[in-house]
Amino acid sequence: MITKKQGKSGFTLIELLVVIAIIGVLASIVLASLNTARRKSRDVRRITDVKQIQLALELYFDGEGSVYPTASPTCDATNQYGLGALKTEGYIPQVSRDPLSSGVNYCYMYGTPASGAITLYHLGAVLEEAGNPALTGDSDFDGTAYTNPFHGTSAGVSQLCTATAGTAQGLAGATETCYDVRP
Repeated sequence: MITKKQGKSGFTLIELLVVIAIIGVLASIVLASLNTARRKSRDVRRITDVKQIQLALELYFDGEGSVYPTASPTCDATNQYGLGALKTEGYIPQVSRDPLSSGVNYCYMYGTPASGAITLYHLGAVLEEAGNPALTGDSDFDGTAYTNPFHGTSAGVSQLCTATAGTAQGLAGATETCYDVRP
């Protein structure tokens, strides 16, 4: 007859290792999902920021004699990436910044047709998710009538926006990640 010692119960080393491995696998799945959700959330913020800036540009256009604000020849921080006039004239409380970097703004460049009045603009931001449905309805930059050539890059990011929808634009290897708008 076999007798058991009472009061001596516990887990074996193998059982503990199996439980730790299962917890590790579940944690990695959750973290991977969380990273995707974070990227999508930052893209939603970028699109919302671009839409708010676009609204402020239209308010500026209506209030300042049917012209858009001028921007520096290069999209740089000295002129708040071309959007400083919106803040100083009170059309926007602050110039939006990219969610990944507090020092990076969205790039705005204006265009002048033959009349010489600033009645065109191009505003762009590079998204992180190439499958974002907003990319199918944006205005892919065509480059015409712009005195200051703008390649559609989000300021501080050297990702090119081109005229052809669905071509390699934005982040390397992506189908298209450059979200851009025009009036």
